Amino acid sequence: MAIVAVAGGTGNIGRAIVEALVATGKHEVKILARKPNPEVEAQVGVPVIAVDYDDVPGLTKILEDNKIDTVISTITMIPMDGSSPKEIQLIQAADASKTTKRLISSDWAAPAPSDNVGSLPSVINRLAAEKELAKVSNLETTHIVNGYFLDFFTSPVVKSYLQQRTFFIDIPNNVAAIPGSGDVPVVFTHSADIAKFAAAILDLEKWDPVSYVIGDRVTLNEFLRYAEAAKGVKFDVTHDSVETLKTGVVTELPSYLPMYPFFPKPAMLGFLATFGQWFEAGVFDIKPERTLNDQFPHIKTGKVKDLLEQAWKTT
Repeated sequence: MAIVAVAGGTGNIGRAIVEALVATGKHEVKILARKPNPEVEAQVGVPVIAVDYDDVPGLTKILEDNKIDTVISTITMIPMDGSSPKEIQLIQAADASKTTKRLISSDWAAPAPSDNVGSLPSVINRLAAEKELAKVSNLETTHIVNGYFLDFFTSPVVKSYLQQRTFFIDIPNNVAAIPGSGDVPVVFTHSADIAKFAAAILDLEKWDPVSYVIGDRVTLNEFLRYAEAAKGVKFDVTHDSVETLKTGVVTELPSYLPMYPFFPKPAMLGFLATFGQWFEAGVFDIKPERTLNDQFPHIKTGKVKDLLEQAWKTT
């Protein structure tokens, strides 16, 4: 049995991981959050410990006082309040803690190309965290690479704590703007499956430096056909060339409009232009030598076609 602290476990992928850990019945689980959350405590039956990530000695003491031996970080790399992410402070506290021996650092995406380091804040923050991980002396660490969240296209019908964000293929409005050819495979994985692997990995005696989860692998054109079939309608489709994407321009879809209060329009479209280039370059076509799927073959992952049908199938 491990005593596990999930940083950021009140929502998003963190909440899914907390529930997966509890479901195993093997571990004592605690949530680290910036403020108390009695509602989540009641819902999941797990204590929420309020922490100040900027106080590294104080955070270290909290880990030791609670005898935390494993930390799972789901801290966002792009805080919505404009502050800097606290992943580095969490790594420092976990390494300093006398009780903490393992850390799953926050990633939950795809490997970012090093030549795009200056293009997205999340990439800059992720690489800074990796540099900090290289300094640790008392921790076994890994981070989980899972491609693109399928939840963004199937929430809320398919249970998820991630909000719907239908980039490139706007399923609610039957339109799509495919970056590049749309023929490059992309790994899509649902958070519920990622969470099961995150819980299972605690049973391994040794971790790989990077752990991979493959939910399903389809091209954007295949994804589009599945969405059209599920809804029973043909979408209005355009393609943004790589040359256009390199200028920071993408076709604006109706689903982007609700996001502008959180991400200013120029920043959002620039972000999507970079992501579109990554899709076409095969960044999300993850092909590792070993995956957690190989190590835990009993965990079956949801497939794009099936989950899109569940979320959007017309009666």
